[in-house]
Amino acid sequence: MSSSWSSILTNYPLISAFIAFVIAQTIKFFTSWYKEKQWDLKQLVGSGGMPSSHSSTVTALATAIGFQEGFGGALFATALILACIVMYDATDVRLHAGRQAEVLNQIVYELPAEHPLAESRPLRELLGHTPPQVAAGGLLGIVTSVVGYFIFLDAR
Repeated sequence: MSSSWSSILTNYPLISAFIAFVIAQTIKFFTSWYKEKQWDLKQLVGSGGMPSSHSSTVTALATAIGFQEGFGGALFATALILACIVMYDATDVRLHAGRQAEVLNQIVYELPAEHPLAESRPLRELLGHTPPQVAAGGLLGIVTSVVGYFIFLDAR
């Protein structure tokens, strides 16, 4: 069992992806504090915002796999396609779902108090990302895995 844990703790692609996620969420947490002048712990785990933690995670994973297994292999191709799908989903599907939630929340807000839906809980509006948020997350992921690669090489 201990060799399984040591394998996980030395898995460069997994560690790169996890660190990229943590960095992106931490940036969002402090950015939110800077803008709002109050701490919002939901920013540590929530979706949406700058930079995209989804993008940073999948690009760190794909880049680390490329460094470890080779950029010409099937494993890197799989990770790259996964990253593209996640990033497309963040900027298109989830972004538009969030915008629809804004409209629906406004409609419900304007309903008369006696309407059965007037007391319904608002939908989450911050679901997706703008293209710059996805690009920033992608760049963060690449930088994280490149730095991790040089650290990993030095540790060998």
